[in-house]
Amino acid sequence: MSLATRLQAARAADLLAWYDRHRRVLPWRALPGERAEPYRVWVSEIMLQQTTIAAVKPYFERFMARFPTVKVLADAPSEEVMQAWAGLGYYSRARNLHACAKAVVALHAGRFPDTEDGLRELPGIGAYTAGAIAAIAFDRPAVAVDGNVERVMTRLFAIEDALPGAKPLIRERVLELLPPERPGDFAQGLMDLGATICTPRSPACGLCPWRAPCAARQAGTQEIYPRKTPKKAGITRYGAAFVAMREDGAVLVRTRPAKGLLGGMVEVPTSEWQAEYLLETGMRDAPLPARWRRLTAPVRHVFTHFPLELTVFVAKLPFEAQAPEGMRFTPFARLREEAFPNVFLKALEAGLEALRPPPSAP
Repeated sequence: MSLATRLQAARAADLLAWYDRHRRVLPWRALPGERAEPYRVWVSEIMLQQTTIAAVKPYFERFMARFPTVKVLADAPSEEVMQAWAGLGYYSRARNLHACAKAVVALHAGRFPDTEDGLRELPGIGAYTAGAIAAIAFDRPAVAVDGNVERVMTRLFAIEDALPGAKPLIRERVLELLPPERPGDFAQGLMDLGATICTPRSPACGLCPWRAPCAARQAGTQEIYPRKTPKKAGITRYGAAFVAMREDGAVLVRTRPAKGLLGGMVEVPTSEWQAEYLLETGMRDAPLPARWRRLTAPVRHVFTHFPLELTVFVAKLPFEAQAPEGMRFTPFARLREEAFPNVFLKALEAGLEALRPPPSAP
């Protein structure tokens, strides 16, 4: 089947008919016949970057309850936004989200631009997010290519180019299929097709509206697409994390610099993270003098570019202990209010468990 024939056979109408019957109900998605809310679409698209729908749902609902409008979000303190984001990872997204909200309020009177070009001028909105918002929220003829769409299109047309280099060709193929009517539903239909039918393993080809024109299905090669350039494994870095608790239960914490990895988030004090960190000298990096005790089991976490292994040191401090410059003691009851990313939550939990007094004998 030629490319032209395959394009003609893969009709947008077939996908839209399938979507009308099988569309997923999601907290940020408008119901049939309703108009999508740009604010909700935008927040969901930012949250869904590098994160699964199952993980995002509870965060999205709590975030909407806390920041129901773009103006409420723009006016919120950055610490509150980061705390609401804690646990979702990729924390530059939260900083950009807050900056974008401020820009929408200051430059656009609280209304999102309704074109891809206008959306891309906002902080933190790239090509994919602009296309998704323009299509879904404003029904613009825009292309939004996420991982699900990449999988559907590379199988449909047996695209041999490896990702990420194949992205321009995938975008071109989507544009060739894009209908002038209902582009927002078409975009969401492609995403749903990839998420529920054209899955990475054991795709349900018999239920696919494009099973007839799909080149990979015809050849029986569905699971080799999309082809990907092998990633280079990052070098493991090591460091020390220090969990110090005063007699009153307050824990020593600090806020990381606004820029850089985990910028603006809260941490227990740590050393630098290095490939050849010497644990034998780890206590030299302690934030203050104390009787530090080293825990046996390290805390492990994997970032996008490298794995991290932190050895946890714990110490009990007297009530009168003062926080070093740039740090603070947070009362135990308020630790949940701090914007700890997962890696520091792991270290904190390990440290608090070690500091917990043993149960009294009967």
